[in-house]
Amino acid sequence: MTTVHTQALVLAVPGDRDAESPGGTQEATGVGGPAADRANGTAEGLVTCVRTARLFTPPPPARWEPAFPTPELVSFAVDLLPRRDAWDGHEGPRPRILIAPGCIAIERPDLAKKERAQERERRRRQVAADLAAAHYLAHGEYPDDPEPSREVTSWSRRSRARMVRRMCELDYAPLLADPERVPAMVTLTYPGEWQTVAPDGKALKAHLTTFRLRWKRAWGAAPVGVWKLEFQRRGAPHVHILTVPPHGVARTPRRGVRPVGAGMAFTAWLSATWADVVNHPDPVQRMRHERAGTGVDFAEGLRARDPRRVAVYFTKHGTFADKEYQHIVPEEWRKPGHGPGRFWGYWELKTAVSGVEVTPDVQIAAARVLRRWARAQGTTRRVVVPRVDTTTGRLRLRPVRRRVKRLASGSGWVSVNDGAAFASQLARYLTDRARSASPGDNRRHILLHPTPTHRLHIFAGQSRARRRPPANRPAGRRDRRRSARPTLLASRIR
Repeated sequence: MTTVHTQALVLAVPGDRDAESPGGTQEATGVGGPAADRANGTAEGLVTCVRTARLFTPPPPARWEPAFPTPELVSFAVDLLPRRDAWDGHEGPRPRILIAPGCIAIERPDLAKKERAQERERRRRQVAADLAAAHYLAHGEYPDDPEPSREVTSWSRRSRARMVRRMCELDYAPLLADPERVPAMVTLTYPGEWQTVAPDGKALKAHLTTFRLRWKRAWGAAPVGVWKLEFQRRGAPHVHILTVPPHGVARTPRRGVRPVGAGMAFTAWLSATWADVVNHPDPVQRMRHERAGTGVDFAEGLRARDPRRVAVYFTKHGTFADKEYQHIVPEEWRKPGHGPGRFWGYWELKTAVSGVEVTPDVQIAAARVLRRWARAQGTTRRVVVPRVDTTTGRLRLRPVRRRVKRLASGSGWVSVNDGAAFASQLARYLTDRARSASPGDNRRHILLHPTPTHRLHIFAGQSRARRRPPANRPAGRRDRRRSARPTLLASRIR
């Protein structure tokens, strides 16, 4: 006798399950009924087998919505800040507040001193040009450039700070011009025997220049984005580029030699073109390099939703010890004249910074707000401090985390997600403060119990409205105590 096993197709119709017996389809499938389906987020439909349960389908990912402030918003926010009179040529610092899409800075430049420094620099360049002309007239050629004597071993701390600030000051509108295209993190690496094709930093920069020309010739426009140089554990350099990959296929010229990568999609064109630019002499190394020498990561590109997140991605490795090796220059590049040069840069982007000169009183108040806001973020950095063992007397170095201090001397900058919105809140606080202070007095007045219904409390650059209890609510003990005291105007000397 042959046993035939059959499987039933059950079509679940909304509302029919409630009429079935409790031991029917619900117990056989083990799903738990419509209520469980709705709780799990599953939809009712065709069940292919009584033993098959519906699998939960996750919702589609949220749409990428960048939040990069435009230069127009930055200009509008700057117009809200209080201004001071124009410079009349006198000595001394002139405080100013600079607003960018991703940072806010407070500076105190001395314009007269800066003008004298520029004049000295012009005279120095004029003397150097005269000496070069005299050497050319005497020997028929220009003098040789001085030999470099500096040895670069790692990415300096000042360069990191300059990179973060510059990336927060850039206008990313050219990068996000097409809403149908999303950014991605493009990675360019070198083959196993990388010393043959990249003996120094100048060779790598020449490869990047050639790569940009190939990109423009193949896709009709130069690449737009920011880039960062890092090193692998084996010492080989690699470059991260935040850009928007083009759609379609690379151009094919009608005449002449067919270039490498013509008619290919972007990922295939990237692998073939970068391997051809590096051009390793060993055929095996070149084949391996073309197979695994590039990468395109859209997930990392979608994380760059504002200027601060762009800067954080390129500097996150510096905050953790296990990634710090990527900023250590290999031994082959540490000789004078063989260094990596710049560790970062940007292509086809411009800064969008607007500023306004303020009085010293406003500068001190704004610096205090930014300093408190930065402290509230809880940012720390890794430092190495000496420690002495009391039993043996030996000195050892111990890594610790220390809180970062911003604007300790009243000047500096902080990175924010939205510089225009932050500046508007700061302007509101400074305007409110100027109204409550008496003109010509170097004291700040605080209204303890203002008469309006709303009181504006601003701390660390953020504002919130606090409403008094409504009149129809019975007053508690604390409210009765407050109503019994008179309204006072307190003053505190800075």
